[in-house]
Amino acid sequence: MFDWLQNFADWLIYSVFAIEQHTKLGDALNFFVFDTLKIALLLFAITTVMGIVNSYFPVEKVRNFLSRNKLYGLEYLFASTFGVITPFCSCSSVPLFIGFVKGGIPLGITFTYLITAPLVNEVAIAIFLGAFGVKITAIYVGTGIFLGIIGGFTLGKLKLEKQLSPWVQNIIANSQTEEELEEEKLTLSQRFPSILKEAYEIVKGVAPYIIIGIAIGGLMHGFIPTGFFEAYISKENPFAVPIAVILGIPN
Repeated sequence: MFDWLQNFADWLIYSVFAIEQHTKLGDALNFFVFDTLKIALLLFAITTVMGIVNSYFPVEKVRNFLSRNKLYGLEYLFASTFGVITPFCSCSSVPLFIGFVKGGIPLGITFTYLITAPLVNEVAIAIFLGAFGVKITAIYVGTGIFLGIIGGFTLGKLKLEKQLSPWVQNIIANSQTEEELEEEKLTLSQRFPSILKEAYEIVKGVAPYIIIGIAIGGLMHGFIPTGFFEAYISKENPFAVPIAVILGIPN
C-alpha cells in the first residue's frame, strides 16, 4: 500500500541527497521521510473520515444525558468502555475527542475516552487472547479501563480547558454545534468542505509533535543497534517497565 512512499523516500535520500544506503544516517533519514509522509497522509484521511462521523454523531444527546443525570462517576466508566469498543487508533481518537469537546462534553470525560481508546482495542485484545489467554487479557483490559478512568478524572479536576492548544480552541470557537447542523439539515456534500478544512487544521496542529516523535524514532532506528536495549529491559532490572514505556513513546 505504501510502496510508492518507500520508493520516494529511497529516491530522495539515496539519489537526490546521494547518501549511501545501509548507513546509519541514510537509514535514519529514510525512516524519517517515509514515516512522516505515511503518518501525515493517514492522519489526514482518518481525520476526514472521523470528521464525517463527528458531523452525524449525536454528541448533543450524549451531553444532555451526562448533564441531566447524576451518574456518580459512572460517566467515566461509560467513556472508558466506549474507548475500548470503538475500533479507532490514535489518529481517529484525536478528532473524535475534539468532537466531544466541541459538543460541550466535560473535558475529564473526553480525556477518559482519549486515554482508553488507543490503549485497549480489539486487535490488542485478540493478540492477548491468543498469546496469553483469558486471565492476562482480562487484566490487560481492566487495567486499561482503570488507567483511563483515573487519568480522565484527574485531568478533569485540574480544570485544563484554558490550557488547550490555540488550534483546538480555534476549532471549537469557529465550529457549529450539533444542534445547528441538525437545524440546517446540511447534506454531506455541503458539510464536506468544512470537514476537510477542519481535518487540515488538526493535522497542522499536531504536525510538530509528529515530526519530533518520528525524528526521535528515526535516530533510534538508524543509530541504535538491534538488541541494544535488551540489557536494560531484562526482568532482572527493576526499572525495565518504565524504560520500556519511555522507549515506546516515539514509536
